[in-house]
Amino acid sequence: MRIFAIGRNYAEHIEELKNERPTEPVIFTKPDTAVIRKNAPFYYPDISKDIHFEVELVLRVCKEGKSIEPSFANKYFDSIGIGIDFTARDLQQKAKEKGLPWDIAKGFNGSAPISDTFLPVGHFSDLKNINFKLEVDGKVRQEGNTSMMLFDFSYIISYLSRFFTLKTGDLIFTGTPKGVGAVAIGNRLSGYIENEKLLEFEVK
Repeated sequence: MRIFAIGRNYAEHIEELKNERPTEPVIFTKPDTAVIRKNAPFYYPDISKDIHFEVELVLRVCKEGKSIEPSFANKYFDSIGIGIDFTARDLQQKAKEKGLPWDIAKGFNGSAPISDTFLPVGHFSDLKNINFKLEVDGKVRQEGNTSMMLFDFSYIISYLSRFFTLKTGDLIFTGTPKGVGAVAIGNRLSGYIENEKLLEFEVK
């Protein structure tokens, strides 16, 4: 299993971080050691003093493919979950200033809590109109809708498959909406697709 992720895929999030709007998807990866399952807690690591939450919809790849045309891309993922792309913002900023990769800022241990439940694609009437949100201690901090994505699911699948052979079980984080912020020990994070809570865990 590999974890691919798309950066800068929501315009308002790009604006809040004062980043440049991309003309192609911004791709990064996380190792499988980043994954947290079964609502296990996230333990705040000593590598950073400024870790931010970023809620994202996550696609699960259901069959192998490469050089996939956008018109066929929906056949290559079968379900959608929700996850948090934890980002060590201080480490990321240092890397960006030096023009270096973001690997340690995005891929550290436990940086990818993911829901155990993935909803079948058939559960959704319109993949370009899916609501999702993140609550921190019971308060909504991020809200998004797939209609706001710069690059939709089909384009993401097609684009990734030009460079990487996608394999069954691979996961794709599809970008975060505005509202990202620092997480602190003691916070409880809850992720929803529409009104269904699929992810809930504590920061320790």
